[in-house]
Amino acid sequence: MKGGERPMVTRGFTGRPQRTEGAVPPGQYVTSDFPVLTAGGTQQLPTRAWELVVTDGTTERTYAWASLHDLGVVDLTTDIHCVTHWSKLGTTWQGVPVAAVLEDAGIADEPYALATSYGGYTTNVLVEDLVDHDAIVAVGYEGGPIPAEHGGPVRLLVPHLYLWKSAKWLRGIRVMPEDELGFWENAGYHHRGDPFLEQRYYGD
Repeated sequence: MKGGERPMVTRGFTGRPQRTEGAVPPGQYVTSDFPVLTAGGTQQLPTRAWELVVTDGTTERTYAWASLHDLGVVDLTTDIHCVTHWSKLGTTWQGVPVAAVLEDAGIADEPYALATSYGGYTTNVLVEDLVDHDAIVAVGYEGGPIPAEHGGPVRLLVPHLYLWKSAKWLRGIRVMPEDELGFWENAGYHHRGDPFLEQRYYGD
C-alpha cells in the first residue's frame, strides 16, 4: 500500500446478527458467518513460496512450510472476536504454538513483538500474549487449508485478543525490548486489544 492511500477493506458478510448474553465479550454479537475484513488486498501465496522469519535482531531463524510443521501441529478450538463487534464461536484451527516457535528459534526473552505480513501489514503484540496463552502460527482451519481471504496459507492466531492482532499472511515475528506500533495501532486502535475489556481504541 502506497503512502497516503486509505486502507482498502474487503467485506464478506451474510445473515442477521444475533446477540448472545454472557457467552461473548461485551458489545459483541454472535455470527455463524466468517466476515472478511482486510487492510489491503488479499494475498495469494502458495505454500512452496511461503516462509516465516523469526528474529530478535541478533538471532534469526527462517521456517518453510515443512520445517514449521516439524515443530508439531496442534488442534485448537476457540472463539474469535472482531473489533467490528462480531464473534464466531467454536472455531477449530490447526497450528504450531508460538511459544514452540520462539523456543526452537532460540529467540531472546524480550517483552514486545511485532508481527509482519506479506502485503505490508503489521501489528504489535506483547510476548506474554503469544507464549502464555493459546496463540498459534495457524496452518489450517476446520481441518483444511486456511482460505486466502482468511489469511492462508499461514496466519497468526491470538484468540484472546481482537482479531486484528492475528495477522493474516504471516511473514515474520520480531521480538524487541521496546514496543513498536503496527498498522491499526498507529491509526488509533488500542495497543493490546482485549475484547473482554473492550480495548478497541487508544484510551479504552
